[in-house]
Amino acid sequence: MAKTQRRRGRAWTPEPGFSEALDREGRAIVPSPEPPPREARVEGALAGERFVFLRIERKGDVDRARVVEVVEPAADRVEPRCIHYGVCGGCSLMHMHPDAQVAHKQSVLLADLARVGLVPERVLEPVRADPYGYRRRARLGAKWIAAKQEAVVGFREKDHRFIARLGGCEVLAGDAGALITPLTELIASLSLVARIPQIDVSIGDGPDDRALVFRVLDLPTDEDRRRLLEFAARERVRIFLQPGGLDTVFELGAGEPGSGLLHYRLAAHQLELGFRPTDFVQVNAAINELMIDRAIDLLQLEPGQRVLDLFCGLGNFSLPIAQRVAEVVGIEGDAGLVARARANAEANGLANLRFIGCDLYGEFSEIEQLAELHGPFDRVLIDPPRSGAQQLVERFDRIAAPRVVYVACSPETLARDLAILVERHGYRLRAAGVIDMFPHTAHVESIALLEHRPV
Repeated sequence: MAKTQRRRGRAWTPEPGFSEALDREGRAIVPSPEPPPREARVEGALAGERFVFLRIERKGDVDRARVVEVVEPAADRVEPRCIHYGVCGGCSLMHMHPDAQVAHKQSVLLADLARVGLVPERVLEPVRADPYGYRRRARLGAKWIAAKQEAVVGFREKDHRFIARLGGCEVLAGDAGALITPLTELIASLSLVARIPQIDVSIGDGPDDRALVFRVLDLPTDEDRRRLLEFAARERVRIFLQPGGLDTVFELGAGEPGSGLLHYRLAAHQLELGFRPTDFVQVNAAINELMIDRAIDLLQLEPGQRVLDLFCGLGNFSLPIAQRVAEVVGIEGDAGLVARARANAEANGLANLRFIGCDLYGEFSEIEQLAELHGPFDRVLIDPPRSGAQQLVERFDRIAAPRVVYVACSPETLARDLAILVERHGYRLRAAGVIDMFPHTAHVESIALLEHRPV
């Protein structure tokens, strides 16, 4: 057994543990007889197995802990495919079989709904795809370690103060994981080596749609530019620099800020959408297509209908929906995304879309006015950020579509908003289920269907 270790002035000794349940983050819960009643949340351990664990942080009545040794493994335990797992903080559930991961996420969603008194009439089959090589968007940290005269590029470690030293990545899309080692060597060769805190990876579907966005605290020298462009040509990537805010991002050697689009395809719908490498797009391309199909199926679209797409982004749902109905009105608060959505509609020959810029978290009078001017609607799709859409659903009587599909990246805010729609606006929760957008993490994406009760 490992020796006693000291964390934050407290001596911790490894101890045996057994868990019957996981918390929402997928950590094993171990009750403790120590007064007052407290518990440990053990990273890397599963329900139904015996293990040795080490407490590493005390906060309130919960101790954060990590597994030291698995004595009797659970049936759901698998060998992590990534050699960096356990140090890198990018994944947290790779020791759990993918089927068990999805089942856990489904239980988190249903528990959050139950806490606000909701039970879906139907639990949807999870939306799933290959759990590896899926991330087309990622943020890598970069750091120059002066004492060792070396650069490090990778995801943050579980201890977020440090960056994991990676030789590759099992979840980045395509061969993007193989860029990490040459990217580390590139950064070490630049005069800016200590002035690059992060690199955003963005992958599209075209041969020229691999982009790296370097956050730079100083502009590169001519020699730095030469090395960057040589790297871009050799590795077949496009390099963007971000010296300030998002409006300062530009493609190296390709013009002014605002230039440089990537593209992704929705193959089943014969659509192609353009996006800037810093735009929000769904991280998992395969799941995104399946999610769109699930939403379209739940909406039960018909040719004569009018559809409202709230938080429409650059038209990810709007364009395929528009192929099936009379008109789609998309509303989005980001002016850049509105512009890209309009351009995407035009490029794909769709004339039955209108995209409107509106702060959906702002004064509700503006949203009410939009509903009055552009309604009524037969169907509504809501796909908000993690904070949800509380301001909007509180006054949903001004929209009152008979059928609503809500796509959420937080089951907690989804439950809150669905409770408002059910309790105040007469909707029924017909169905709900998870979307496995982020395999090997505890992130829970979900989708829900609501129908208005007949008067």
